[in-house]
Amino acid sequence: MAVSRRSFLASAISASAIAATSTHLTSGPAYAASPPGDVVGKITVGYQGWFACRGDGSPIDRWWHWSGQDNTVPPSPSNNTIVSWPDNRDYTRTYPTLYQNLNNGQTANLFSSWDQQTIDTHFKWMRDYNCDTAALQRFNPFGAEGPIRDGITVKVRQAAEAYGRKFYIMYDVTNWTNFQSEIKTDWTTKMSAYTSSSAYARQNGKPVVCIWGFGFNDPGRPFPPAPCLEVINWFKAQGCYVIGGVPTYWRQGINDSRTGFGEVYRAFNMISPWMVGRTNSVAGLQHFYDNCIVPDVADCNANGIDYQPCVMPGDLQSRARAHGDFMWRMFYNTIRAGSHGIYISMFDEFNEGNQIAKTAETQAWIPAGSGILALDEDGTFCSSDYYLRLTGDGGRMLKGQIALTAVRPTQPTTDGPPPGGDTNLALNKQASASSTNGGFVPANAVDGNASTYWESSGALPQWFQVDLGAASTLGRAVLKLPPNAAWGSRVQTLTLAVSSNGSTWTTVTGPIGVTFNAATGNQATITIPALVARYVRVTISANTGWPAAQLSELEVYATDVVENTPPTPPGNLTVTGKTATSVSLSWTASVDNVGVAGYQVLQNGEPVASPTGLTHTVTGLAPNTSYTFTVKARDGQNSFSQPSNAVTVTTDPAANVNLAAGKPTSESGHVQNYGSGNIVDGNTGSYWESPNNAFPQWVQVDLGAATSVSRVVLKLPPASAWQTRTQTIEVQGSTNGSAFSTLSAAAGRTFNPATGNTVTVTFPASTQRYVRLRFTANTGWPAGQLSELEVYSS
Repeated sequence: MAVSRRSFLASAISASAIAATSTHLTSGPAYAASPPGDVVGKITVGYQGWFACRGDGSPIDRWWHWSGQDNTVPPSPSNNTIVSWPDNRDYTRTYPTLYQNLNNGQTANLFSSWDQQTIDTHFKWMRDYNCDTAALQRFNPFGAEGPIRDGITVKVRQAAEAYGRKFYIMYDVTNWTNFQSEIKTDWTTKMSAYTSSSAYARQNGKPVVCIWGFGFNDPGRPFPPAPCLEVINWFKAQGCYVIGGVPTYWRQGINDSRTGFGEVYRAFNMISPWMVGRTNSVAGLQHFYDNCIVPDVADCNANGIDYQPCVMPGDLQSRARAHGDFMWRMFYNTIRAGSHGIYISMFDEFNEGNQIAKTAETQAWIPAGSGILALDEDGTFCSSDYYLRLTGDGGRMLKGQIALTAVRPTQPTTDGPPPGGDTNLALNKQASASSTNGGFVPANAVDGNASTYWESSGALPQWFQVDLGAASTLGRAVLKLPPNAAWGSRVQTLTLAVSSNGSTWTTVTGPIGVTFNAATGNQATITIPALVARYVRVTISANTGWPAAQLSELEVYATDVVENTPPTPPGNLTVTGKTATSVSLSWTASVDNVGVAGYQVLQNGEPVASPTGLTHTVTGLAPNTSYTFTVKARDGQNSFSQPSNAVTVTTDPAANVNLAAGKPTSESGHVQNYGSGNIVDGNTGSYWESPNNAFPQWVQVDLGAATSVSRVVLKLPPASAWQTRTQTIEVQGSTNGSAFSTLSAAAGRTFNPATGNTVTVTFPASTQRYVRLRFTANTGWPAGQLSELEVYSS
């Protein structure tokens, strides 16, 4: 059986092998400093979108990636593929499973990715938590999964466009025997059409494609280097920026990497090594920082390749997360090493527990008897969106918006502990029961000592209750058994009820089966939905571990202050500054009955930012364009105020901008990795070099539309190692890319390091879409050479 993409052969690692390194020499300066785009300098999240349910209308009509071997029936504890349970409260449509009810009594339902609202919700989260780009996973589309994957792609495009996120296609070649031909067919006949979307990710002006799986040393990816290299170069010839999802030890060609793939790996524009399954501890991450990440960055920089390492929250079911410390250490290590972007593994991977999407917070939101862990598995309550918030802060650190810090700035919850804070209202209060077995009296269950317990006598059902002494608005109850391992796992069927007078009872939940497992602390939490009560009663009707009702602690907590009033509108919204592409705003604070959690800036009625302070600068605007802004306040329950006063402002006119920056290029040819894309990447350290000893040669840029041009600026690397040279260059223009006219006749253009190795050529203004440079001689090297072609209208 092929090794899963999400698994790792631990036996492949050897300490001696890790010390091995490789070097790759180049004939000139080369850097990985692509300018910020949709993947460089950004947070990309791996997006599966692969969950379906019977009855959701999808082509597959199966419990796809929810159920186990028999995916025609709903998932259950004995038939499933998941190890984490999603927080489903934001989905408008879910589907019932064969799991028992959640421990809070609600039906155990799951979402379908086929529902547009599900994907819309995910991309809204990406927007709200500053995830820039989604890498949509695409496995072999020529099998049975093809139609549903095609449909999911349509839905992802719609959501990305609606919520202002970017996306790109990430091919996974696992078990794809005929990938070499079929991946090209799929791209040309289906996926390339998506590059016309405003939401499709681009880097250096090129549509982004990722290929995951070349070079992995396992049976699922047995491919030799040659077809892999051919596919990479084919995509590059289509004008794509190609990312490689590669083994952890790609650089050395050891452990999880096959040998002989060095040329394949270094053909990618960006390298993204896999990290899932490599370690489950914060301490273990230091090893990979020293032996992989730091030397990886150096190798990529030396070879003009961008570097996008994985950051993951950790496997929840393996208790790897350390309430965020594990993920933050990965952010810190990858950013301090100089990585050029970050890939989050993964957004919605509930199958392996590495998801950042909203996840069940406590056992109250987990199916009874499932054995699935919640985010509070280590005793620290984490809000369901915690790992989304952590990702947002990691992205801000990558972009320099907050300082580089090894100390996690993100708190597990934004609004304090779960409902009821930390005051146990039942502690040492009057307790009673329907019966008592010997010395195991009711008082033991409210004494604060989990090792003592109450046990009933006689036939079940039996009940236990506590008098809190006064009525309170209740938020939750925590039920415990002794935590030592001698208490084997058991399920008690119980009903929780509350009363204001001790005689009339309101059922909160039940009867439900609640699992007490020593491995998870022998405790369960039941949410009480803000009911006012003085008495709390637990009635136990069955116990799989002992023929009696048993309880070592009943803890009861009140709700926090009821948050039912939205904040007041922010005041005095004012424009404090503007440029051609940005507007700076300030406003006065709002007031809320509990507290203002933050603000939302709206541009022409659409949210564009969620600052916590009273100022914000909106960037990425068009020059000389009118925009209207308002601001809303948000409280801890995500209730928004009415908008502030509106301000309308026109951005400044554009400066004389470089029309060629990031635009598509082409060429007569190039050597090594000195391709034509280097002339528009904004980095004078990278360059194009034509085939040697074969003049004439040419390189050109497509400006995207016919535009008035009258000046070009030509640059070579400014380093002193580049001696003075004169290149004979003709500047040509075209409106259609086939018929070219001369804009400036062939002439010797001298590049001198003393003057920045820069040449400016002016000519009468004319309308052109394509600008071509034709090289016929070079006194410094027998080839055409150029690091930047800048084109200006005046």
